[in-house]
Amino acid sequence: MNSMTEASVKRRVGITDTTLRDGHQSLLATRMKTADMLPIAEKMDRVGYHSVEVWGGATFDSAMRFLNEDPWERLVALKQAFKNTPLQMLLRGQNLVGYKHYPDDVVEPFVKAAIRNGISIMRIFDAVNDVRNMWKAIEVSKNEGAHVQATVCYTISPVHDLKHYVSVAAELKKMGADSLCLKDMAGILSPSQAYDIVKRWKEEIGLPVQVHTHYTSGMGSMAYLKAIEAGADVVDCAISTMSMSTSQPPVESIVAALQGTVYDTGLDLEILSELAQYFQEVRSHYGQFDKASPTPDANVLRYQIPGGMISNFITQLREQGQIDKLPAVLDEVPRVKADMGHPPLVTPTSQIVGTQAVLNVLLGERYKMATNEVKDYFRGLYGKPPAPVNLEIQKKVIGDEEPIKDRPADHIGPGYQKAREELGHLYTKEEDVLSYALFPPQAKKFLEERLAARTGVDQNLLEQSKKDHPMGYMPV
Repeated sequence: MNSMTEASVKRRVGITDTTLRDGHQSLLATRMKTADMLPIAEKMDRVGYHSVEVWGGATFDSAMRFLNEDPWERLVALKQAFKNTPLQMLLRGQNLVGYKHYPDDVVEPFVKAAIRNGISIMRIFDAVNDVRNMWKAIEVSKNEGAHVQATVCYTISPVHDLKHYVSVAAELKKMGADSLCLKDMAGILSPSQAYDIVKRWKEEIGLPVQVHTHYTSGMGSMAYLKAIEAGADVVDCAISTMSMSTSQPPVESIVAALQGTVYDTGLDLEILSELAQYFQEVRSHYGQFDKASPTPDANVLRYQIPGGMISNFITQLREQGQIDKLPAVLDEVPRVKADMGHPPLVTPTSQIVGTQAVLNVLLGERYKMATNEVKDYFRGLYGKPPAPVNLEIQKKVIGDEEPIKDRPADHIGPGYQKAREELGHLYTKEEDVLSYALFPPQAKKFLEERLAARTGVDQNLLEQSKKDHPMGYMPV
C-alpha cells in the first residue's frame, strides 16, 4: 500500500491538537495564559480530536516563572472543560518536566498527581533514548491506569538508523507501552524516513503509532502524509493560526488533505475555522514573544538544530556582543554532538550541547571550560549515549573518572521529604511540594506570593520573613 489511492481499507486517522502546549511553546515562548485557553476549551472539546496536548514540556515552569500561575490549577481547570477529549502531556522520563534527573520518590508522586488531576495519555521520552530513564514513569503510569505512549526521539546520525529505531521501540513494548510516538523535535524528519520507520514499527512492533514533528524545515505535512500511508494512526497538529514555522503542521490542512480518502479524519472544517479565528486574536496579544519566521528555516536541515536553539544562540551572543560568531557556533554544534555520542537535540541535551558549543567558540578553545551538565553527561549521569563518545574529549572534561554504567537515577538520593521539610508551611497540597522539588527557586517565590495574597500579608513583612526563614517557613 504505497499511496492513498491504492489503499482499500478505511482507516480513520486521529489528530492530536498541540495548540495549548507545543504550539504556543514553539511560537510564543510558552507564554499563553490559562485565561486565554479556557474560553475556547469547550468548543475544542466538540471537535472530536484523538486528544489535546495541554501540559508538560516547558509549560510547567513557565506558568510559575513568567505567568504567576499554578500549573496544577491549569490542568484541573482544563480537565473540567474537556469532558469528552483525553488530555495528554509530554513527560521527559526521569527529567519529568524539568532539566535534570529527579529521584524515584519524586517521579512516582508526580506521575500519580498528573494522572489524578486530569492527564489520560502520558507521552514519555528520554533525550538519549535510554529506556532505563523511562521505565519508572512508564511503570507508575501503567499502575495508575493511564495510556502510556512511549516515545522515540528522532535525529540524524551514523547510529540512528532503522535498526536503532526498531530496537528502542521493541524495548519500550516490553516495558508495557500502549502506543509508540516518533518524536521529531527539530522538524528534520523527511517523508521517506517517516514512511520507513512507521512501516517497520507497524510490521515488527504492532502497536498504534503517533507521529510528532515541527514545520521548521517545511517538510512536516509531507512527512505526515507518508507516515499515514505507512500506517500511522495519529498525527500531531496545531490549529492553523498557531501552526507552521517551529510549531506543528496545521490541523485544517491535514484534515482537508485526508478528506474523502480512506484516511478521512471525520473532523469538521467549519468548527476548526472558528477555532482558528479565536487563536488568531489570542496570538495578537503575545506579539512581544512572537518571533516565528514566515518562511522555512534551511539551517535546521544543515545543522539539525531546533528553532528554539537558534533563537537562544542569537540571544546569548547578542548579550555578549558576539553576534558575528553565530555561524561558527552553528558549525560547532554538530561537532559537540558527535563528541557526545550523537544525542538527539531535545531538552535537556539540546541545552547541554548548545551551551558548550557557545563556550567553545567564545573561549577560542574547544572544552577549555566545560559546563557541569557536560561533565555529568560524560560521567554517564544522563544515560547511555547513543554512540561511543570521543574519549579524548571525555578525558579533557572529567579526567580519569570512570563513567557509570548502570541506571542514572540509582545515583540520586531521595528528594520528596527534603522538599516537603524545606517548604514548611508554604505548601497547602502535595502538588506544591512536587513543584518545589522540581523548581525550588521558582516554586518558592510563587508559593510565597500566593500565601501573601491569600493572607493579606504586607509585602515588606514577606521580604523580611524570607530573610528570617530562608528554608521557607513563614508564620502567619
